[in-house]
Amino acid sequence: MEKIKVNIGSNGYEIRVGAGLLRQVGCWLKEQGFSGKLVIITNPVVNKLYGDVLNQALAAEGFTVTILQVPDGEDQKSLETAGRLYQELTDAYAERNTPVLALGGGVIGDLAGFVAATYMRGVPLVQVPTTLLAQVDSSIGGKVAVDHGHLKNKIGVFYQPSMVVTDIATLQTLPDRELASGLAEVIKSAAIRDRVLFTFLEGNLDRVKARDGEALEQVVLRTAKIKAGVVEQDERDYGLRHILNYGHTIGHAVETVSEFGVEHGRAVAVGMLAAARISHEMGILGEGEVTRLKSMIGRAGLPVEIPGLEIDRVLAAIKHDKKVQQNKARFILLKSIGDAFIIDEVSLSLVERVLRGE
Repeated sequence: MEKIKVNIGSNGYEIRVGAGLLRQVGCWLKEQGFSGKLVIITNPVVNKLYGDVLNQALAAEGFTVTILQVPDGEDQKSLETAGRLYQELTDAYAERNTPVLALGGGVIGDLAGFVAATYMRGVPLVQVPTTLLAQVDSSIGGKVAVDHGHLKNKIGVFYQPSMVVTDIATLQTLPDRELASGLAEVIKSAAIRDRVLFTFLEGNLDRVKARDGEALEQVVLRTAKIKAGVVEQDERDYGLRHILNYGHTIGHAVETVSEFGVEHGRAVAVGMLAAARISHEMGILGEGEVTRLKSMIGRAGLPVEIPGLEIDRVLAAIKHDKKVQQNKARFILLKSIGDAFIIDEVSLSLVERVLRGE
């Protein structure tokens, strides 16, 4: 097991990465001074796979466990679902010091995190991510939120967990499509911050896709360190943390137009390559770097073009982005693989040309 310390003052915490860690969660919670009741929020699929393992490990340490299940799907990230969970927490007599464990992927992590942050003005939160995307991205950094209308993560807060327990053994049961979606965030992190990791992926992607334990642990550990390092420097997303949105301006538009039919990772993959092409058209990123990125995305099983959506509708969604002013948009672009920067001067006409392949 490896530990990553997220150093953000009094809100600091550890990310623990390794295989077979679910069985140690109870012991670690006792070390942090917790006892008595706790609540696991999960979905039926994950609960069937790992709920009993975690429940038994916690019960063995004397915890009284309540498991609350939320149906699978992005549509569950809502105020309505949060309201139901508030009532279920009340029915379980959850108190201010009752930890909430988010066992699942990004939807569960965001939803359970939002509920933990707002129930009784905040109860302890432990992230237990079971998907690659959640392990390398959404479980780290304290952004928790629910969707509102067609707007993703519209209502939320910054609320750091007490601990993140990343058991990479859970990736063995992850469907291939979800593994690929998580790889989009791994590729993104390498592209913006770690050229060495990108090179490692080029040589070891097949091992990662085959669920080789050593390769998976290296990828999760290094990617989580990238996210943690950025969060340490900019916890509240005022500057540097924006680079984590590489590929997301176009990616979020794709998600919106598809009504979330295109998963987050697949939408971000499209956005990353489009942003690389924009950077190339602006004379910043070399063609060879664009080719390397395209090859990596394709090998990961991710799309390199907008999948079956009307370009006009995607462009309209981008124009409604809050970062667009005077027909120019804020983008995260690459100078080279491993070196990203923020720019507010990308013309929408250039974005349109790139998306239309002109």
